[in-house]
Amino acid sequence: MDKNVENVIQPNKKYFTCNICGEIFYHKLLLEIHFQTHKKGKSYSCYVCHKGFSQKNNLYQHLRTHTNEKSFTCDVCHRGFSQKISLNRHLGTHTNEKLFSCDACHKGFSEKSNFNRHLRTHTNEKPFSCDVCHRGFSDKSNFNRHLRTHTNEKPFSCDVCHRSFPRKSNLNQHLRTHTNEKPFSCDVCHKGFSEKSSYNRHLRTHTNEKPFSCDVCYKSFSQKSHLNRHLPIHTNEKPFSCDMCHKGFSQKSILIQHLRTHTNEKPFSCDVCHKSFSQKSHLYRHLPIHTNEKPFSCDMCHKSFSWKSILNQHLRTHTNEKLFSCDVCLKGFSLKGDLFRHLRTHTNEKPFSCDVCHKGFSDKSSFNRHLRTHTNENPFSCDVCHKGFAQKVNLNQHLRTHTNEKPFSFDLCL
Repeated sequence: MDKNVENVIQPNKKYFTCNICGEIFYHKLLLEIHFQTHKKGKSYSCYVCHKGFSQKNNLYQHLRTHTNEKSFTCDVCHRGFSQKISLNRHLGTHTNEKLFSCDACHKGFSEKSNFNRHLRTHTNEKPFSCDVCHRGFSDKSNFNRHLRTHTNEKPFSCDVCHRSFPRKSNLNQHLRTHTNEKPFSCDVCHKGFSEKSSYNRHLRTHTNEKPFSCDVCYKSFSQKSHLNRHLPIHTNEKPFSCDMCHKGFSQKSILIQHLRTHTNEKPFSCDVCHKSFSQKSHLYRHLPIHTNEKPFSCDMCHKSFSWKSILNQHLRTHTNEKLFSCDVCLKGFSLKGDLFRHLRTHTNEKPFSCDVCHKGFSDKSSFNRHLRTHTNENPFSCDVCHKGFAQKVNLNQHLRTHTNEKPFSFDLCL
């Protein structure tokens, strides 16, 4: 036996403990093997990615990540695993056995490694530190994934389109774009999702749960990304600037969306009518017009909506709630978009320009209506006489010629 191993073994009736990292083993031989991981020498190297290993067995297990070989199968659900330890961890999901319990919150865990990682959420301990940016991590797996952001290493490749990913979970999510598989289904509205994170976010639209709270104003959000977008309004920090108009933005994603107003790029296309959109969210809002699905209903007027966000905006028309206020004239608005359009009346900004006559417009809806004067497009049609109109308001006025409705009366003639 290695003399160094003898020095770190603490014999006990039931277990042996490593003095270096404190890990417990129930056999002396396992501790001897474990001790080799503390030695600097890594004699075995992967011929694919050149990663080094101190034990030959660990190298063999690692090679399966490249060959995708899964020799160990679960007898319950027949899921395959490349390592036996991964299979053993998985089996706990079927037995629901949780041997390790947290003294702080009493949450149970079936694996000691998960239990140890959880404890750090209470102590805020981050033992793994990045040498490049000095960012700390509470568990090694997140630390290893973070390192790839500096090395740009993408070891997981798609066999269909050969696109590479830094994480295996990212590859698995990407593969569903080829198979259109949606394994996560909502029990309430039966909508399917290809990613569990998207599924969990969707569930909050039904429960109205908002677990992410702002430490400054205590406003709550259903998604962490929404909280991150909200935080810069307190610091007024805008580190991302447009090279064309020099407008500043608090997030890179918003800058990318803004750039499309200059390039008129519309990368998101509807599979039904092939209409294109500059933002993915706009495409999602558009899709229900084909299915006519409106699962969200107003309790006051029973009007239905395709999206909960639009229902929330509609509810303000009943409560007259105006969350957004103009800093110049203090006028209040129930919708953020209305505030932005109003601000342009003070700045005289007209970001939408006609390529034909070069006339400028402060809002996109006015711009789109103007374009129809050049194309002679009449998208609004009368169901009675089939006459077409360029604007919806003109159609509504025309309909009164059929119904003989006269909503406006003159007081002096009564």
